[in-house]
Amino acid sequence: MPPPDRGPAAPSPIEVDGWLTELGIVPLERTEREGITSWDLVLDGRRRFDIRVTLILDPSLALIAWVHYAPPTITDALRRSYRTLLRWNDEYPFVKFAIASDERPVLTSELAIEGLGRDTLGIALARLLALCDHLAEDSAHWIWLDGKVPGSAGRLSRQVGLFARYADRLAELTGP
Repeated sequence: MPPPDRGPAAPSPIEVDGWLTELGIVPLERTEREGITSWDLVLDGRRRFDIRVTLILDPSLALIAWVHYAPPTITDALRRSYRTLLRWNDEYPFVKFAIASDERPVLTSELAIEGLGRDTLGIALARLLALCDHLAEDSAHWIWLDGKVPGSAGRLSRQVGLFARYADRLAELTGP
C-alpha cells in the first residue's frame, strides 16, 4: 500500500531566507519557536516608508504576511473605522484587514504551502506595500499624528526592485 499523500512539502526557513535575499529584503530578525519561524521586516512602499511586516511560516498550514498597518489608536469613531476595514476587505480580496489583540489595525495575506515560492511571496509583499500606498490618504488619520501623509523629501523606496519585478501584477493598485 502506498504511503498517504501529505500534500506539498513546506519550504524550509532556509529556503525562505534565500527568497528574501533574492527579493532584496534583509530581515531585522528571524525567530524559531516550536516549529514556527518568523521574520521581522521593515519595508517601504513608494509613498509610505518603514512599514513593519512580520512573516510567519507554519509548515503545516501557510506563510502569513502580517503588516502592522497602524498604531493601536483607532479611537475616533470606532464604528466608522471598523466599517472602513470591512469595506476594504470586500474591495481587496487578496488581503484581509483585522484588529489585533492590542487594537492595532493589521493587514494580512495568507499564502498556502501549496505553490509557495519566491514569486508568490514577492507578489504578496509587493501587493501589501502597494495597498499601504494606495490607502495612505484614507488611513492617514490612523497612522500619523497630524493626519497627513508625510512628504518623501526625495526618499526612495528600498523596495524599488520588488515593485519593478512585479509591476505587471500591481496595476490595479498603482494606477496609471
